[in-house]
Amino acid sequence: MENSRRTFIKQAALASAGMMVSNVAWSAKSYKRIIGANDRVRVGVVGFSDRHKSSHAPSFLNYYKELNFDLVAVSDIWNKRREEGAAFWKAKLNHEVAACRNNEEMYDKKLVDAVFVSTADFQHALHAIEAVKAGCDVYCEKPFAETMADNRAALKAIKASDRIVQIGSQRRSGSNYQAANDFIRSGKFGPITMVELSWNVNQPGRWRRPNLIPLLKEQDTDWKRFLMNRPNDAFDPRKYLEYRLFWP
Repeated sequence: MENSRRTFIKQAALASAGMMVSNVAWSAKSYKRIIGANDRVRVGVVGFSDRHKSSHAPSFLNYYKELNFDLVAVSDIWNKRREEGAAFWKAKLNHEVAACRNNEEMYDKKLVDAVFVSTADFQHALHAIEAVKAGCDVYCEKPFAETMADNRAALKAIKASDRIVQIGSQRRSGSNYQAANDFIRSGKFGPITMVELSWNVNQPGRWRRPNLIPLLKEQDTDWKRFLMNRPNDAFDPRKYLEYRLFWP
């Protein structure tokens, strides 16, 4: 496999979140499966979200021709987003893109080798599990999970596979955070006995989708599939679109 392709696998996913890293550890086992120099990597989208459209798509379009990648399928349980996603990528790539009603449909058809996961936060780990079990590599949006149970289940599934999984989190992959980590581990601070952290956001309207809520009807999506391992609940378009205000 060409060095440029190796570099892309390491870095392109991070570029989609607006960052690059200088040194990411990937196993030879993972590279062995990925690609021959003349093979095309077929990529799918799990959840056609604003994040995917604004961050993943531009980075993919910057690299896909050089590295022989193609985007071939969009999976989204809401018909509006599914149709928008397929149309968006068809316009960008000038070829048909499969619109799949759910992930199982996409994986069962053996359409893809790798996926972007950009669904609701609490779904990320579970969708990553589905992907690696289907034999796909994964670029997964942050946060990876909202419970340790989901984290552990994903870790187990990923370790049992030979897939590459990258989580898009600048607070783990950014060079400034790596430098801080190296400094702390060097012992230059001396013994650390307590750590205080805070993160505050004051952005009115953050995570709200008032224009989309009236457009989402229960018959146009799959509410039970959306809930995944969350408790059963009556359909609520706000919980679907503004999930960060309700979960965890």
